Amino acid sequence: MQELSKLGFWRIAVAGDGEGSLKEAAPPGDVALVLGSEGDGIRRLVREHCEAGAFIPIAKSMESLNVSNAAAIALYEMRRD
Repeated sequence: MQELSKLGFWRIAVAGDGEGSLKEAAPPGDVALVLGSEGDGIRRLVREHCEAGAFIPIAKSMESLNVSNAAAIALYEMRRD
């Protein structure tokens, strides 16, 4: 996480309880998406080293996504206009 910061990446913790949507949280420039493990999510210390927390906009009826699906949707969301 520190190396990403040194390289100028804005680190976004992707989690269901994020402060805003992923698209809103991402500034122009280099971004690193930080995803947690299935079940436990992102560890507290890892999340504390992120500049923002963001959620993927999904239906309320869907409780969560597995990490591979979350990664795919997050990458799509970052490129969507």
